Amino acid sequence: MNYENFTTFDVKVEDAIATVTFDFGTVNVQGQEMLADLNSLAMRLERERDTKVVVFQSANPEIWVCHYDTELLKDMSTEAVSREEAQLLDLQSVCERISKVPQATITKLEGFARGGGHELALALDMRFAARGKFKFMQMEVGMGILPCGGGASRMARQTGLGRALEIILSARDFDADEAEAMGTINKALDPEKIGPYVDNLAKRIAQFPAESINACKQMVYESIDRPIADALKAEAYWLYQATSKTPAIKRFTIADEQRLEHDIENQRNWNDLVMKVQEINA
Repeated sequence: MNYENFTTFDVKVEDAIATVTFDFGTVNVQGQEMLADLNSLAMRLERERDTKVVVFQSANPEIWVCHYDTELLKDMSTEAVSREEAQLLDLQSVCERISKVPQATITKLEGFARGGGHELALALDMRFAARGKFKFMQMEVGMGILPCGGGASRMARQTGLGRALEIILSARDFDADEAEAMGTINKALDPEKIGPYVDNLAKRIAQFPAESINACKQMVYESIDRPIADALKAEAYWLYQATSKTPAIKRFTIADEQRLEHDIENQRNWNDLVMKVQEINA
């Protein structure tokens, strides 16, 4: 797959891992150029199975992605609409599309991510932030609006209602440790540790079958929005999507024939064993 001709970021692919590096102007502003690039990236990722993990980072030492472009915000309608008339905004649509790509998406947050920039981070699967460098804020209430890139919806799912409202209504900066405590990121790390941590995680995930990565991801996302009975049915659906396209049954057959589960040493060493299993293919 060709990952060239982007304006607001560069993409490099190595060993089934795509690294997206934002580098646009002075602050990586989130305008039409970036939205168009992200939409194009999502389209390419949807068609791709050789790439299994996508890591998002920034070339700017202070900013991951800036807030939504004020040039677009100033042109918003001042007319109220009914619920039936409301249409998805560009930022909402792009973040939703990025969230559903079949690859695992990880972000290295080593600078500011405010407003729409933070909403984009929330649309990715996993977030890791550098202490002393990362800050996030949802400042929309102070401007007279609300988070309009899916931030309010995803925030509540990530943190729970009370913490989501504290973040949204306080309109203040939160640092990496606060973000970890609030639940908006997976982990806060010292600056020198975030790179190796994310690299190791990406490399580990990239060794697993693409179809099982996608099935696991889609099932987890579906479970958030469904009653438990429907979520369990969806779980079964995605299970067979995976077994139809991966060497899972061959792996289970070998394990059963060799009675591997009965070996206590195997039970003690699952962390390494699951990686060795990747050598068994269809």
